[in-house]
Amino acid sequence: MSSTPRILIVEDDRAMRLSLIDLLEASEWCVEALPRAERLADRLEAFQPDVILSDVRMPGMSGLELLDSLDRDLSPPLVLISAHGDIAMAVDAMQRGAYSFVEKPYEPRRLLNILRHAADQHAMRRTTERLKSRLMQLSGLDRVLLGQTRETAALREEVLDLSQSGAAVMLQGETGTGKELVARALHDLGTDGTGPFLALNCAALSVEGFEAEMFGAEGGAKGRLQGADGGTLFLDEICSCPMPVQAKLLRVIEDKQVLPLGAGAAVPLAFRVISATNEDPEQAVREGRLRADLLYRLNTTVIALPTLRQRRDDVMLLAARFLDEFARVYETRVPDLGPEDSAALLAHDWPGNVRELRSVCERRVLSARRGGGSMAQALHRDSLADDVPDTLRAAVAAFERELIAKAITAHEGKMEAVAEALGIGRRTLNEKIVKLGLDKEALL
Repeated sequence: MSSTPRILIVEDDRAMRLSLIDLLEASEWCVEALPRAERLADRLEAFQPDVILSDVRMPGMSGLELLDSLDRDLSPPLVLISAHGDIAMAVDAMQRGAYSFVEKPYEPRRLLNILRHAADQHAMRRTTERLKSRLMQLSGLDRVLLGQTRETAALREEVLDLSQSGAAVMLQGETGTGKELVARALHDLGTDGTGPFLALNCAALSVEGFEAEMFGAEGGAKGRLQGADGGTLFLDEICSCPMPVQAKLLRVIEDKQVLPLGAGAAVPLAFRVISATNEDPEQAVREGRLRADLLYRLNTTVIALPTLRQRRDDVMLLAARFLDEFARVYETRVPDLGPEDSAALLAHDWPGNVRELRSVCERRVLSARRGGGSMAQALHRDSLADDVPDTLRAAVAAFERELIAKAITAHEGKMEAVAEALGIGRRTLNEKIVKLGLDKEALL
């Protein structure tokens, strides 16, 4: 460690406490000592030790009880020291999360080595956490997967950890939880992030003509699957894929090649596979709607996406983000949220999850543009009839503005892809953006 390590000692025996202080200060540690474990919680945040050294048997809270009270994810490592130790106690302490166990009388060099290694491990963990946090900020992951709840933070951590692995990932979650959003985040942060991202709606795949469309034909157009080469193949609604198509997809995933119709040689492909479903895939296998061998190829790692009901504390944060976004799109002010609006949002069950919340916020902005509305009204689709612009020209402009804004967001500002998706030329797209007063940067 480059900086002076910090240690917090908890020892009720005064002579032993002073002995440990002398040893550690002589070894250039920054030391603070307490006679009782109950006082440790008050000093942890203020002192921020790299390691805790605690006696086991003390009046009041014991060292093992102190160990159980600590948050393993946030607290520094705990080393226990005792004159009454035995093998069973040491094993129990380690199983409960202690970094190490030392018997009294201790051997100074061995104790110092254990404490140094524990402090080094804590420093490495903190460095890793800082790097992850910085990577999330640089990649925009904290902006894409917005939220402050434990469930959202855990999802961001999981996406960050799995993005570099290249392993097949299956995303499970209710409709509207953001499965494609997570799939794109895994792709963008991965080693092939600059490669293509091919999304296939498996429920819409046709048995007839599948090979011609997906594999291509000799002397003709390339198959769609070749568009995933060097990037990511995203199979959405995999449980709704027709069974004959499943067999052909399995062969492509296993062999990483396609044979165009009429061709004599296969075309090799390299891609990562990410799949998604809003069903229980095991149940789909039992019902004969999903091949077991395909499932086992796809579910190397599974990410369960939380519902909006599970992350209810994120509702107001997400609503503020969506209201601001749509206010920019429709060139109006952000509606103020009063207590009744907040109550309506928090009381709703959100069966459509984040996607439903986004639509509600869009309806609220459209109502505000006409000088009225509330979140309670926006939660009911019938209010949408009142949001139609007065003139055909205004209606067309509003529709174009919405369509272009959504395309810019979906394609992350890549204007060539936006123009292609909208079926217009790049120059025409630029002219419309200027005419409609769209702010590209505000949408990203």
